[in-house]
Amino acid sequence: MFLEETFVGNASRWHRLTRDNIETVRSKLVPRSQLAVWPDLLTDVDTAVAALPDEGLVEIVWEDEDGQMTSTVVDETQFEAVTSQLASARSAGVVSMYAGEDLPLFTAVLPDSDGVLRARWQTEPTPSDRDWAFLKTLRRGQVVTGTVTTIAGFGVTFVDIGGFTAMINIPELSWRPFAFPSDVVSVGQEVTAEVLDVDMVRERVPLSLRAVRENPWPQVAQRIGQVVVGPVTKIVPFGVFVRIEDREDGFQGLVHTSELDKSSGDVLEVGDALTVKIIDVDLARCRIALSHVQALTSATEGRRN
Repeated sequence: MFLEETFVGNASRWHRLTRDNIETVRSKLVPRSQLAVWPDLLTDVDTAVAALPDEGLVEIVWEDEDGQMTSTVVDETQFEAVTSQLASARSAGVVSMYAGEDLPLFTAVLPDSDGVLRARWQTEPTPSDRDWAFLKTLRRGQVVTGTVTTIAGFGVTFVDIGGFTAMINIPELSWRPFAFPSDVVSVGQEVTAEVLDVDMVRERVPLSLRAVRENPWPQVAQRIGQVVVGPVTKIVPFGVFVRIEDREDGFQGLVHTSELDKSSGDVLEVGDALTVKIIDVDLARCRIALSHVQALTSATEGRRN
């Protein structure tokens, strides 16, 4: 068996228990620590590695050739790096960090040397304890419902999900363009969002509002080759942006300076209507390329035909 010794808060260390070393391990335990006894580590390290889940947060515990116990909390993005450290391990085990998935054989609190139990482990959970327990119930990709509590000045929107404050960064609010987060959500509004990640270390949960809504970009890509008339929304040194949909949150594309017809000599201003052709839609970067020159060419060819 192996023993988890929690001596303060969420700080713990691990010990391998055998018939021969119980008293030695006992002498090293911190007085009044909380103890949990788990099934023994696997001496077949490959089998332990095979027990890693496809995704999620786990604690990997292993024993090296010198009998030293080591543990680390990792998710699926770190599995490969950690398993390489297990190559020389004598034994290893995997414990899920999610509530209810893995349970110890039994738990106890270490009494003082006179046999009296004087531990003062808090029976009522602290706010941090409640947060930790709630985080263990979440999964990446899970859909949750919450209430918008704050729209911060730096753009992050905070959402209360079951008493825990999660956050939605600006790019995850909407597929469509907007000027301010308050254009998409408002304080007190109930929203449904997808969990992007569960950071147990920093106790952070980023959410995505757009992930649970239909992605309109594939439909935009089907419009490549269309000629539309839209207002100029922004003028930049390398071209102008034009809205290609007749709605306030309509998609905008860039007309690069090389695709602007300069023969007319007109100076464009924000709000001017411009005829453009949709020449490319980059789905990966969510960008639309437009051409004023090609739109005029298409119009001329249409009159000839």
